[in-house]
Formats: sequence, structure tokens, C-alpha cells
Amino acid sequence: MSSVNIDLVWKRICDNAGNEFKQIRGKIFTYSVSQNTVYLNSTNRSFTKNTIKRALEFVPLTNTLPVQHLQAPSYLYAILMDDRIRESLW
Repeated sequence: MSSVNIDLVWKRICDNAGNEFKQIRGKIFTYSVSQNTVYLNSTNRSFTKNTIKRALEFVPLTNTLPVQHLQAPSYLYAILMDDRIRESLW
């Protein structure tokens, strides 16, 4: 779904930094954003805006399999499938 506006999605991700998100198996986490990088609070992992852009090609996601080749797939799923991020885009 490459027609999704990455800048709009990125703004939503930035606006929700510090809020709680839930992984597919229920683990709660938060994240922070600095420049073009998302830093996860519950693990020593991060991913960039470019990773989000690549993941948007697969939304809507029903599980993490389509994004397994990207950094932190379960966190990507949790963020991209959250209603605060996706709203009515997918």
C-alpha cells in the first residue's frame, strides 16, 4: 500500500511518542523519537522512518510475518496497526 503518506504516518508516530502500545502478544511498551529514529523502551532496538516507509507497503497487517525482514517486526506491527496511527488510512 505504497500510496500511504509516510509524512502523515510519521507525524502520528511522533505525536504518540511516550504513549503505551501493545504488541500482538500483549506486551506493553512505549517509545521515543529523535530525528528520524524510533527508540523502543523495552528493548535495545530501534528503527528508522525509512523502515516505517517500507512496512507501509504491507498494511493492513494481520500478523508480523509480512514485516519479518524488517527491524523489530512485532513493534512495527503494534505501532502501525494501532488506531491512533492508522486511523482511517488502512
